Amino acid sequence: MDHKDAKVVELDVRPMLEKKLEPFQLIMDTVKKLGKDDILKVHATFRPTPLFGVMKLKGYAGKAEQVDKQHWIATFVHKRNKHWLDAGISAEAAEDAGQEVSDGLSREDSLSREDSLSGEGSLPREDGPAVIELDNRGLEPPQPMVRTLNALVRCRPGDEVVIHNDRVPVFLLEELNRLGYPYEIEEQPDGSAIVKIRKT
Repeated sequence: MDHKDAKVVELDVRPMLEKKLEPFQLIMDTVKKLGKDDILKVHATFRPTPLFGVMKLKGYAGKAEQVDKQHWIATFVHKRNKHWLDAGISAEAAEDAGQEVSDGLSREDSLSREDSLSGEGSLPREDGPAVIELDNRGLEPPQPMVRTLNALVRCRPGDEVVIHNDRVPVFLLEELNRLGYPYEIEEQPDGSAIVKIRKT
């Protein structure tokens, strides 16, 4: 099938973002209904970098284009149709958007991921599985969730991500169940929660 014949699903979450509502669950519900050859276009008020990591875990490739000051369009296709992204964007447009068409992640995104994990505990790979520790306390949703999922994207099977959140991350646990990643929860006396997640 050619990308021109594919069904395009448009999802505009800008109204939700402008009201400071969290559109993540709506996006995930939409993804569940996608066919293998469907194209998802998410309209947002900013470049939804964290979403690329989540979608990669689900088997999708993506790219983002800025069409206006507060209007970004993130396009996702099943990884087997990854070449469709190249067909729909020129090299110049990709450079202007500051992204790599291959997986929707710019060099800056990769660096920001490294920065977000800097200072966190990590065991050397040669000593066994790596352990990444993230202190997500004080962050507003959806940052704790997307930060955790991005860390899982970077991990290899067998690695562990240990997060400390202000509360038990209910939505994250639902996503971990869908992804099949085992986890342990340790509720703390102050109401916060430490969750140990193993990437399988």
